[in-house]
Amino acid sequence: MPDALRYAAIMLAAGIGIPVLAALNAQLGSRIGSPAVAAVVLFSVALLGAVLAVAVTTGPSSFARIPDQPKYLFLAGVLIAFYVLSITFIAPRFGVGNAVFFVLLGQMISAAAIDQFGLFGALVRPITLLRGAGIGFMCLGLFLIQKA
Repeated sequence: MPDALRYAAIMLAAGIGIPVLAALNAQLGSRIGSPAVAAVVLFSVALLGAVLAVAVTTGPSSFARIPDQPKYLFLAGVLIAFYVLSITFIAPRFGVGNAVFFVLLGQMISAAAIDQFGLFGALVRPITLLRGAGIGFMCLGLFLIQKA
């Protein structure tokens, strides 16, 4: 299997997981009466999974390089916490579909900006007319899915 196809399949699976994560954690937060506690449970399970992944891949030696990294890179942790807390709190009140719609819309806008300017070391992929039209059609598609 070519790398691009394998990568696409993995990211498709990750994309499928996002609304499932939202629905499951929203339900957990509602059942226990605290979206914040549900987020702590989610992150605890995720930490265990990540530790297991480290154990079977690189081993703990990579941890030694953490202090030398630019501090702004750790903002990723804040952003994932914001996402999990917000989706866990909002999805039961707004609907999983509505919440994920706006998450996807935000992802399209952010991804286009990151690619356009090569932010955070990303490959520069300018927004050409064709690419802009594609992003616009994806946003329109997301909107139509919600309105259907």
